[in-house]
Amino acid sequence: MKASELRELSAEELREKLKHLREEHFNLKFQHATSQLENPMRVGQTRRDIARVITVLGEVEEN
Repeated sequence: MKASELRELSAEELREKLKHLREEHFNLKFQHATSQLENPMRVGQTRRDIARVITVLGEVEEN
């Protein structure tokens, strides 16, 4: 997911995306802890996506 793609979304859509990503991150951490995760790189990728959404959301709400 690119920041340029996120900047095209509204603040409400960004909040919904953030909620979805946080749920996904929780599930991935749970799968990793129980050794059921196929791709452990996905945990870090999801964490970076969350940070990206938070950053863009801050930019949108600032304006």
